[in-house]
Amino acid sequence: MGKNRLEAFSDGVIAIIITIMVLELKAPHGADWHALQSVLPVFCSYVLSFVYVGIFWNNHHHMLTASSVVDGRVLWANLHLLFWLSLVPFTTGWMGENDFAPLTVALYGAVLFMSAIAYTLLEKALIVCNPSDAVITVALAKERKGYASVALYLIAIFTAFLHVWISFGLYILVAFLWFLPERRIEALFKR
Repeated sequence: MGKNRLEAFSDGVIAIIITIMVLELKAPHGADWHALQSVLPVFCSYVLSFVYVGIFWNNHHHMLTASSVVDGRVLWANLHLLFWLSLVPFTTGWMGENDFAPLTVALYGAVLFMSAIAYTLLEKALIVCNPSDAVITVALAKERKGYASVALYLIAIFTAFLHVWISFGLYILVAFLWFLPERRIEALFKR
C-alpha cells in the first residue's frame, strides 16, 4: 500500500501539535523584564518541546522516505506514535506553568519515553514490511541511538524526583543526539 496518506496525515497531526503548543503561550502582564521573566519557564518548555516535535517530524520524514511500502501494522504503529506526541502540548504546558515541579518534569519525560518507544516500534514495523534490500532495512539494521534515548529518558524520569535540572539536562542531551536525522539513511540515498 502507498505511504502518501500516512505521510500527509502525520504531517497534519504534527502541525496541529505545534499549533496547540504555541497557542498555550500567553503574553506576560506587563511590559518590563520582570513580566517577561514570569513566563520564562513556559517559554523554555515550549522551545524544548518545539525542538522535540521537530526532531520526531524530521526523523519520521527520513524514515518514511527510506521506506518503499507500508502495511496495516505500520499504520497502527504510526497512530501509536502520534498519540504520544499529541500529549506533548499537555505535559509541556503543565511543566512550564508549574516552574518545572518534579512530577511535571517526570511526566514530560514519560511522554517522551513512550514517544521514543512508539517511534522504535514504527521503525521495526517499517523494517518488517519493506524488502530486505530497502534503504530503511539496510540503514537501520543496527540501531543504537534509539535504545540510548529510551534509557536516558527512563533515567531522567526517576531523576526528576531527585533534581529536576539533571532531568532537564538529559532531555536536552537526547535532543542533541537526534537533532540531525539518521545519517545512515542519508548516506544510502547519496549512493
